[in-house]
Amino acid sequence: MSNPLSPAQVTFFREQGYLLIKGMVPTTLRERMLAVTQDHLLRAVEPLEYEAEVGYEGAPVSLEAEGGRTARRLRTAWQRDPVYREWAADAQLVAMLHQLFEEPVCITLAHHNCVMTKHPAFGTATGWHRDIRYWSFPRNELVSVWLALGTETPENGALKFIPGSHKLQLQPEQMDELDFLRPEVAANQALFAQGIALSLEPGDVVLFHSGLFHAAGRNDSAQVKCSAVFAYHGKSNPPLAGTRSAASEDIALDA
Repeated sequence: MSNPLSPAQVTFFREQGYLLIKGMVPTTLRERMLAVTQDHLLRAVEPLEYEAEVGYEGAPVSLEAEGGRTARRLRTAWQRDPVYREWAADAQLVAMLHQLFEEPVCITLAHHNCVMTKHPAFGTATGWHRDIRYWSFPRNELVSVWLALGTETPENGALKFIPGSHKLQLQPEQMDELDFLRPEVAANQALFAQGIALSLEPGDVVLFHSGLFHAAGRNDSAQVKCSAVFAYHGKSNPPLAGTRSAASEDIALDA
């Protein structure tokens, strides 16, 4: 298991900024994660993030408004239940990440470390952004790992990527104050045209670079979409002291 990724897969990730691993997670483990997720959503087990708190376009205006208690994500997944830790520290996954980082792997609990949920009606779209926009590390060389707990399609708000965009050098005017790509800028329109949507089956996993632009649409289906998401970095790229990235534990996984 020291090198589970083929040279072609490593090259694809380096060039395109993402890599899809079909059917990576066994059904039994995925179903256990999904069962915990559905139970915690039903019981509103804290800590949660609500759509009303994020305030993206179309979100309920307050927690007391219609749909105001629509969860956007279950926070602190690693600490929430052992089943999430079982996946996040999976030996095959860690070996893949070791290949990409070319050094021992650490998981950051300060970022992602959650189950993203997208609900019908009140689940909002997410504009084009990079994860590194609010992360503080010496190098923009982290990997986000996205696990589809159910089917993900453009209809229910699947991930969209701009392949190769982790290598782009952008001008300040292309970004808004929250570091989203501004849709009215002509150069960005050309980038949006390059975007692709990934349709995922339950148990599919996507690895993507922290500098890769990605987005997601609304959920126009009748079912809640759930995805477990964790973030990793190489041992030589620890979070910067005194920043939000250093505010939670960093855990070495294959030291």
